[in-house]
Amino acid sequence: MQSAVSVPEPSELAVRYHRTGNALWILNTALAFALPAVFLWSGWSARLRNVARRIGRGWLGTLLVYVALLIVLATLVTLPLDFYQQYVREHAYGLSNQTLGKWAADAVTSLGLGFVVGPLLAVVPYALLRRSPRRWWLWAGIAALPFLIATFIVVPVWVSPLYNDFGPLSDKALEARILDQASRAGIEGSRVFEVDKGVDTRTVNAYVAGFGATKRIVLYDTLLDKLTPDEILFVLGHEMGHYALRHVLILLALNWLLVLFSLWFVHGSAGPLLGRFSPRFGFDRLDDPASLPLLLLLTSAVSFVLQPVGLAYSRYQEREADRFGLEITRDNRAAATAFVKLQQENLDLPRPAPLYQIWRAGHPSLAERIEFANEYRPWVTGAPLRYGNRFRRD
Repeated sequence: MQSAVSVPEPSELAVRYHRTGNALWILNTALAFALPAVFLWSGWSARLRNVARRIGRGWLGTLLVYVALLIVLATLVTLPLDFYQQYVREHAYGLSNQTLGKWAADAVTSLGLGFVVGPLLAVVPYALLRRSPRRWWLWAGIAALPFLIATFIVVPVWVSPLYNDFGPLSDKALEARILDQASRAGIEGSRVFEVDKGVDTRTVNAYVAGFGATKRIVLYDTLLDKLTPDEILFVLGHEMGHYALRHVLILLALNWLLVLFSLWFVHGSAGPLLGRFSPRFGFDRLDDPASLPLLLLLTSAVSFVLQPVGLAYSRYQEREADRFGLEITRDNRAAATAFVKLQQENLDLPRPAPLYQIWRAGHPSLAERIEFANEYRPWVTGAPLRYGNRFRRD
């Protein structure tokens, strides 16, 4: 029997990275509420709407120009913090290889996408607000479903390549093992890609994405450099578990229900706020484009309150994906050592505080995952595998 892998103590650098990350999480959370609140209570949103009205003329033009201007202003306001978080801090902790030019190019790409997509997305809910003030939230929620589905398909196939180059896996022997494992997991017709994330980060990762003809298995080049083939196969076994267990579809459905609930909450709570604060806001109707910060503020409140529930379910999915990966590879040591390397390369803490787990963690702690990898081996005793009936036999 393989010897157990010990949970390593975190480095001092990892502890500092974790603590500063907590502080930034608090700051970002506060900013998500403060920024739309300032736009509302200062009357800036209404004044921005007036500027958009002069440029856009009609209702549609006003809405499109307003949303585009709001995105630009919000980007400018958050730019110093984004630069610190994404560039300065990551370099300070030795987690980034990114040049300043690459960071700036990615930031411009993100702004361009938001500048185009954001205004178009606002058209549907605001058009429904005008046509059906009582049921707009329901129709908008229904309309959100195809958008969410498209997002799951479009982002990995067409958006992610805007930031990094995707190519075939250079290690053909490893590719053959990956495709064989994918076939055993019931994931046929997948393509394996290697992405040059090393130009941006020193952290390691991999994922399975897409549906149907767009299915793809993606490995960071940093993962290929730092993990052994057996460790990589476990990591991909975990990711294949997400796909085979329909975790992506379940998350899609849950996100859609969250959108529907958020819109219902906005519909019920915005009216009283407008009734009381409309003179200060500078508008008295929810279908006014200037109401967008109010919608963002209320949906942020819903997301914040429900966040621990969503993270708890995410941790459950991650544990089951770990179980799937262990059952398909039956390599406990490779799984445990992969988690150790994830901890060390990504500067994670093995045992974060309970409050962190509740409010921030979408995965079980790395200590839990290492210990589970050491202990879970039902095949040794002949006990049934939870997902054994999903594996295709050789």
